[in-house]
Order: sequence, then structure tokens, then C-alpha cells
Amino acid sequence: MIKKNLLREILLDQRETILGKDLGIPREAMKRVLKIVSLPQIVVISGIRRCGKSTLLRQIIKEHFNDEDFFYINFEDERFRDFDSSEFGSLYEEQLSLFGGHKVMMIDEIQNVNGFESFVRRFHDMGFKFFITGSNANLLSRELGTKLTGRYLRIDLKPFSFTEFLDMKEIEHEENDLNITGPRVEIKKAFDEYVEKGGMPEFLKYHDQEILLRTYEDIVFKDIVVRYGLENVRMIRDLYGYLVSNLTNRFTYNSLKKTIGAGSSVTIQNYVNYLEEANFCSILYKYEKKIKMQLIAPKKFYITDHGFLRPISTRLSKEKGKILENIVLGQISQKGDVFYFEGKNECDFIVISGRMVETAIQVTWDLNEETRDREVRGLVEALNNFDLDVGTIITYDQENTIEIDGRRIEVIPLWKWLIRF
Repeated sequence: MIKKNLLREILLDQRETILGKDLGIPREAMKRVLKIVSLPQIVVISGIRRCGKSTLLRQIIKEHFNDEDFFYINFEDERFRDFDSSEFGSLYEEQLSLFGGHKVMMIDEIQNVNGFESFVRRFHDMGFKFFITGSNANLLSRELGTKLTGRYLRIDLKPFSFTEFLDMKEIEHEENDLNITGPRVEIKKAFDEYVEKGGMPEFLKYHDQEILLRTYEDIVFKDIVVRYGLENVRMIRDLYGYLVSNLTNRFTYNSLKKTIGAGSSVTIQNYVNYLEEANFCSILYKYEKKIKMQLIAPKKFYITDHGFLRPISTRLSKEKGKILENIVLGQISQKGDVFYFEGKNECDFIVISGRMVETAIQVTWDLNEETRDREVRGLVEALNNFDLDVGTIITYDQENTIEIDGRRIEVIPLWKWLIRF
């Protein structure tokens, strides 16, 4: 139970903090916010720790609620560690007393309070609009789904995209800029920096890798070990370190079990699922017509932001092609369900939207004599399999058009593809 005086102190501090927060660059997610801000549904903003969820709330408060017509609560505050869901009524009374009668609730990291969904439902039924953030997408969905089915909409917030990175550096990136020498050189230079550093906003602001390490440690310990009551911390760290160091490589849960020395592949699967639920990674499945075959086929591991590779991975410093592949997945996952394709050859990505395969993509750092035949064969096989006329090969800095077997392959630099995406 939190004492009344402490509760008032927390609420006053937090309102001052959120209103004093730097607005940052306009996030691309604000386009989605604009479409749903006036709808009655609860808005759930999910994303990896430190990717800018609170900053997005700050932008929403400024843009849509005049920096005035809202309540704000951040349950990541350690002073809320003894807060119980039965105290939500008292918390609301203090909000009313301090700030007046508003009907908009902005709540950061609400999943830290067990049983929060009953409070949200009750106040939503009273006509309150909620904006809720959380680092665990599936946990939020499960708990909200028990009592709020159909009442909420999700926004999946990611670290900075390349175009947001350019906005942060105040570099123009309109279509015309891609063909003018000066702006193009500046864009390409920024792209090299983006490949090296990634898109985590706080790290890009302060350039201290300790920020990334601390974020990763918080994910492992707070979001996984503590939340799920796990004991074998060393095995978990070994598993996650191995996966990060083998970015984009195939794995099975059984092979991971043998590599890590775990007693059960189910345990390994759970540990990987926890990391994905914390928005730290994505697991890519092989395309198969039968779901059962998808589940048993080897999978691939990708990371939400490639900036984490340098402080965590032991072997990726020279494997830049994997970083390009990781960046591409982060973009295309917004467009539909993504799989890798394998027949006689392999294609890195196919994107399915509305039950139809719409896009096939290969990614390679350099399309040279050694890689060209392999990349083209894999892509053409995918195009033929799904009857697509056009495919894409994304490279570091090559551009071309290849006509083969009645199919057209567009070769494009990743920096240009990201700006046009």
C-alpha cells in the first residue's frame, strides 16, 4: 500500500517529467496514431525497452491533448514497486484532486501491475480513452484479451528506421535528393553510420554502448528471469549470446539444446519465446503450406535493432551482409507475414499479405562473381514458385536490372530502398 503523500509526490513528479521530456523527432508511428486517436478503443503501444514509447506518448500529448487534458502514470518508477491493483481507485482520486477531471489516461509499462486489466476495463466502460505502453507485446495482448477482447488497437513501435535516423541528423531525403551528388553522398555517409550504430534513440543521443548493454541486461533479468521466475541464468545468457552471435543462421530447438547443454528442447523454446515476447528479436519461419511443417522446419534468428550486435555478439564484426538482412526484415515485417523460402535454392524473404505472396527479396552485401549465381537462382526459384514477375536483390551499393527466365530482378542499394519503402 502506497501512502497518500507519496502517491501525490509520484504523480506530480511524473507529470512534470513527461511534460519536460524532449519531443524528439516526429515518429513515423504518429501516422497510425492520427488514424486511431479519436476512436474509442484502447491504444496499446508495444516495443523493445528504450525504443521511444514514452517519447511517442509525449508527442501524442502535445499534438492531440494540448499538454493539458490527460493523466499520466509510469509504473516503471521504482516507487510503485508496492502498488497493488486494488489501489487504482485511490490513484484516480489523487489524479482528480491534483489535475482536474480529464478522460484520457496515458500509462507507461502497465504490465508491471498484476490485474491491471480490470481497472482498464472499468474505466474504459466509463468512457475513458487509454494509451498504454509495454515492453512485452504478448503479455499485454493476453492480459487485455481476457477482459477487453476487441476493445484495443496495437501500435508496434520499433527503434529508429533509416529515414527517422536521417530526420534526427536533419538530412533531407526526398526522392530528388537521391539523384543529386551532394545530398546522395551525405545520405550514404549517414547510412554507413546507421549500419554501424543501429536505431536505439538514447544510444544515438549519447553514444555510450553501456546504454545498450544496460537495456539488454534489463530485458534478460527484469523482463524474463524475474518475470517468469527462472533460475538457470547462466544457461539463458549462453543461449541468447549464441543466438545473437549467429544472427540469420538456421537453428532448431533440438540443435540449440545440444549446443547449450539444456535438458529439454521445450525449455529452450520457452526461453527463445520469452526473448521474442520482450520485443528483442524475431524468429523467421520457413515457408511451408502445412503449419505442422513450418513448426518443425529450421528457423532463423533476427534482432530488433542491430546496434546491440557490437556489445553482445562475439563474431559479427565482419559479417555486414547479415546486418543488411536484419535491417530489411525490420522493414518488411510491417507489410505482412514474412518467411524464408527454400526449394533447391534459398530466398531470404517472401512477404505474404492477404494470403498472397506479394514480394520476394534477396539480400547480399555485394553481388559479385562469387555470390551472383547463388542469389539469382534462389530468387528466380521463388519467383517461379509463386508466379511473381518481379523480385528484388538488395545490396550495399549496387544498382542494376536483370532479366532472366521471363522474370525481372531489380538490384538496389539498401539505403535507397529504405528511403523509397
